[in-house]
Amino acid sequence: MTKKILLRTLIILGNTVLLIVLALYCIMWICVNGPSSRAKELFVMSVRETSAVKFLANIYCSADEINEIEQKKNIDVTDFVDTSLINIDGEDETNADENQNNDDTENNEDTNENIIIQEDGIIVEKVHGSTFKGYMMSVKDPSRVMVGTSSSSYSPNVAGRKISEMIESYGAVAATNAGGFDDPNGIGNGGIPIGIVMSEGELKYGSRNQKYNIIGMNNENVLIVGNMTGQQAIDSGIRDAVSFGPILVINGQATEASQSGGLNPRTAIGQKADGTILLLVIDGRQSSSFGASYEDIADVMLHFGAVNAANLDGGSSSMMFYKGELLNSCASLSGPRNMPTCILVK
Repeated sequence: MTKKILLRTLIILGNTVLLIVLALYCIMWICVNGPSSRAKELFVMSVRETSAVKFLANIYCSADEINEIEQKKNIDVTDFVDTSLINIDGEDETNADENQNNDDTENNEDTNENIIIQEDGIIVEKVHGSTFKGYMMSVKDPSRVMVGTSSSSYSPNVAGRKISEMIESYGAVAATNAGGFDDPNGIGNGGIPIGIVMSEGELKYGSRNQKYNIIGMNNENVLIVGNMTGQQAIDSGIRDAVSFGPILVINGQATEASQSGGLNPRTAIGQKADGTILLLVIDGRQSSSFGASYEDIADVMLHFGAVNAANLDGGSSSMMFYKGELLNSCASLSGPRNMPTCILVK
């Protein structure tokens, strides 16, 4: 009798799992082959931006179709940051009223009601849109923002560190994740960065001759975003930098590359005209927050007055800490991950 009950239970469970798999397959098939090209793009970009399930796109789309969609985010930004637009010691000269009235993120509540932290030159506010929720941290003094590293030298045999550990190591008060890292099948050890890493004026990782998407702070505490070699970054006085992308906003205008992307957890950095650094983290892959596209986070950055902004590593790496507390909901099932870099607020 016990064997029969067990067998029936297994059959029911097996059928349930099969039905769920078939339902998911049909839903994804409709997204890809339905009348909406935007739905197809969202599906492809959402899964291709992950480390663990990017193969799903290959089930429904050809390599040429995937490549065509992905090329939308790989547009080189040839414009250079106009540093004269950043006036750290003066007043914010951007059209603040227009930005504050921007309704694109559906953030129609009074801003003060969304503030959860306001102390020591740091403000943290809740943000939300139709498919996402998250947090924006504003740091008034840009000299407090730097790149923290997991190690003095990177090696495949040395794992990265958790953001909380890097915060403690540097004595920082807040942090988000930063640049990308080698993450085969979503189970990498976070030890090897992708692109360049500069911290406190030193080139920690990367080549002087190779061109990268540079996202970093220079010696004048201006956020510099753009394509340049490691040597150009050094010659330009970049003190702290990582690589990722795409670049979302240049000189107050959204880039073409920002008009794409799937729905995923996101992290981004920007700077207002008065020098204030903006750190944005969006939750994703949750019932209460599916995630945001690049266009979504570009809109949020512009809403908060960003003159320049760039997308940092996202997905299960997207995290924001303040005074030892994780403010957002980490998308990783195993909890906070090891990584090679983070953006620190001292």
